[in-house]
Amino acid sequence: MAIRHIGFIGLGNVGGKLAGSLIRNQFEVTVRDLNPEITAPFLEAGAHWGESPKAMMEACDLVITCLPSPAASAAVMEAEDGLLAGMSTGKIWAEMSTTDAGEVKRLGEKVRAKGASPVDCPVSGGCHRAATGNISIFAGCDRDVFDRMLPVLTTLGRRVLHTGELGSASVLKVMTNYLATANLLTCAEALTTMKAAGLDMATTYEAIKISSGTSFVHETESQVILNGSRDINFTMDLVLKDIGLFQQIAEDNNVPLEISPLMVDMFKDGIAKYGEREFSPNIIRRLEDQTGLSVLADGFPAEILDDEPEEPGYEIVPNR
Repeated sequence: MAIRHIGFIGLGNVGGKLAGSLIRNQFEVTVRDLNPEITAPFLEAGAHWGESPKAMMEACDLVITCLPSPAASAAVMEAEDGLLAGMSTGKIWAEMSTTDAGEVKRLGEKVRAKGASPVDCPVSGGCHRAATGNISIFAGCDRDVFDRMLPVLTTLGRRVLHTGELGSASVLKVMTNYLATANLLTCAEALTTMKAAGLDMATTYEAIKISSGTSFVHETESQVILNGSRDINFTMDLVLKDIGLFQQIAEDNNVPLEISPLMVDMFKDGIAKYGEREFSPNIIRRLEDQTGLSVLADGFPAEILDDEPEEPGYEIVPNR
């Protein structure tokens, strides 16, 4: 059965851009957010307003949640007028938040008890790619559900990977955010050290970019660090949540990590100094403040925009 009507709950930095892709590509979309004011552009673009999560699930084939925490998702699901109250056979709930795999499995069992299907399908690649439908998507669910979801997922993103059973996508997403955070911290240390050593920052940026030291994070976040805006549409509290989830996975599986706990402590310190809603690239301020240096350069953008044209997405098939 084709998915025609999609509900979307959570229109924040990432969710709003994903919902915009669905509307832009002519899906029938119903939206909802705790802040009704931010729904106005979506309603003007043709979306419907969702009176409640329950009403949305009753009206839609698929409802997507993209929320800041596992607790927020649980509230939307389990409230008296929540998604579970409106769920029935054939419906799909897709969790696009970065969340705890155990929690998504717990909620997934409640979804299955209603005869519906759960999917965890977090995204990776930055807000700039979410805006253009070029972001990557992981999807954990039964294969038949994935096949039904694929036309939606390839509209929302460029590269789509079926990761296995429910919860597997959330585990992998947390892992990728851990790696991205490690890259951010090492970029901050590298840029500050080169500044202290008297190197030109624009040259330093290019040296990293063309070398074995480059990374997706360097080619995006280092630019807004050097600009000074530090605006990557992601905040320190969200980083701490994600790397904390990764650390918990390691502890649950008896892996004695050494770098991960240090990263957690560094972001706790950053939050204590600059606030939990500070942009995550401003973690470099810990070094700037200690050294008295200002790691800036002319010619870098204040925000990252995706300059790739929007293209149809496709499934990534692992080489087994």
